[in-house]
Amino acid sequence: MEVFQVFDRPASQAFYSVAGRFLFVESSDPELRNVVVELFAGWQLTPVPVPHRSPDIRINFKRCETPHEIRRDLDHFEVADGGKCYTDGDDFYLVLGNALVHLQNGSPVTVDVSLRELPASGDPMFARATSFAVCAGLRRFGLFDLHSAGVVDPSDGKGVLIIGPSGSGKSTLAVQLATAGWSYLSDDELLLSFVDDAVEARGFRSFFAMSTGKEGGPFKHCFEPDTVFGARRTAQVLPRVVLFTRLSNQSESRLSKLTQTETMVRLIRACPWATYDTSIASGNLKVLSALARQASGFDLAAGRDLLVPGFACTLLSGHN
Repeated sequence: MEVFQVFDRPASQAFYSVAGRFLFVESSDPELRNVVVELFAGWQLTPVPVPHRSPDIRINFKRCETPHEIRRDLDHFEVADGGKCYTDGDDFYLVLGNALVHLQNGSPVTVDVSLRELPASGDPMFARATSFAVCAGLRRFGLFDLHSAGVVDPSDGKGVLIIGPSGSGKSTLAVQLATAGWSYLSDDELLLSFVDDAVEARGFRSFFAMSTGKEGGPFKHCFEPDTVFGARRTAQVLPRVVLFTRLSNQSESRLSKLTQTETMVRLIRACPWATYDTSIASGNLKVLSALARQASGFDLAAGRDLLVPGFACTLLSGHN
């Protein structure tokens, strides 16, 4: 991912660029700013000079005991992790844990992230709220987030997306393939966009996060795969295979071909914002529809044999 950060501005301000779109991130709270910078460091950020134009997205982080009042006439619905969204198509609010995220369409798109208290380092709810703030802004510019791992087959350069909820084996399969020589985009979150009428996927998060195996534990073991086992990161790829993975609790894995319609239905289920975020729903659905035509879809009932070194490569060979 092409991401830029500016360090020659005041300590509370920074610029970033994602796929040619500029973000301006600010906070008047030094302690909160440090937590934000630490979080963004896991999103493939690199320092750059001051951008030559105004930002497309402006994100402000602040602490306040009394969050912004949400209008009562907005439509609302529940989302994962106990969150709740409120929207009328232009104003968009997300309440998640300690955070209230408020997005307003405009030029630039503005996103306010209000917190009742300072989040701890590695706080997963703060990470999700911040990810929403960034991705909701990027969706206004044709960059649509997908909860998915992404890897690249070294034999032919074809991209493989591994889609599934938390605990479905995405990261485990991505690790198995990365250790076998496949390059990677991310183990958890990707951005989809049109490039010359084709759908391109790029990584959003740089590190991998594996469950520690402790039941009820809020944190995962995080590591950079390029430093741990020498895997190579790829900036972007054209996906040609989409795997929808789930744990089968069986000894053997099963890979079943999906029709284009079945693939599209599952992509919509995996991208709730394609219907929830009404102002960008049409563009998001167009990208998903193109992806369903561009890539072959498969259902993967992941068995324990995927933990055998080299088996994942054998299973996927011939299906690219």
